[in-house]
Amino acid sequence: MAPTLYRGSRPATAHQGRARDWAEIQERMLVPLYDTVHDRLDVGPGTRLLALNCGSGLAVLLAAARGATVTGYDADPDRLRLAAERAAVQRRPGTLPRGSRPHAAAAVLRAGAPEEADLRDGGYGLVTALDPATPADDLRPALSAVAGTARPGSAVVLAGWGPPERCSAARVLKVAARLAEPRGTAGPAPRLSGRDDLEDLARDAGLRPDGSGRVSCPFGYQDKASAVRGLLSTGLFDAAVAATDQQQVEKEVAEALHPYRRPDGTVRMENVFRYLVARV
Repeated sequence: MAPTLYRGSRPATAHQGRARDWAEIQERMLVPLYDTVHDRLDVGPGTRLLALNCGSGLAVLLAAARGATVTGYDADPDRLRLAAERAAVQRRPGTLPRGSRPHAAAAVLRAGAPEEADLRDGGYGLVTALDPATPADDLRPALSAVAGTARPGSAVVLAGWGPPERCSAARVLKVAARLAEPRGTAGPAPRLSGRDDLEDLARDAGLRPDGSGRVSCPFGYQDKASAVRGLLSTGLFDAAVAATDQQQVEKEVAEALHPYRRPDGTVRMENVFRYLVARV
């Protein structure tokens, strides 16, 4: 279903380790979202796709495996390095994901925040921003640039969290907000979780909403330790770590996961994500 996961053995800094946790543990939870968006937009040969905040590249490589011409941008050098290593593995004979087409394309990966994406010569017909952890303010300048540069009718797909009552992870994410409060550094709440947040962001950027959907993306982990590592890799707990310390955050996240542990030690949280299709 997904390209080969990175299994490097080199010593890593804490930040590099978090990037690897994202690539190995957390990112695959969003595959149902990626596949649904790719299916709805008929991603395949002839698609020129720009992926903002592409992370360690799973969505980019899945689109390339369908034959799309893909360019991915991300500001995190460690995630981008893992994406490049994944792309190199995908280009080897016999290593394409199951269901890939013979004309699978090579993805182009570039360092940069969303607003630094070069829109001049790409001819992109589809722009995606599928990381639900990205704050709206980080996307707005890039989306405004897309609205003013891309050809009319081009699609822009945004993703966010579903209603809190449909997302088990919302209870765990409250730990981040509570622990960050002492310094007044509470990071942005899980981005765009309100009923009209995606639509409001699109309209603010000069885009026209053109349909939406919901996708079930369960978070499943082999044990509690993996769950803690995966959740912290999202970046949503960074402010809490800065306000307290890593050990305290890990302890409280582990406690918040208790209702989702199963008798065999695995952890499963049911979650729903929203996506919006907008048009230039």
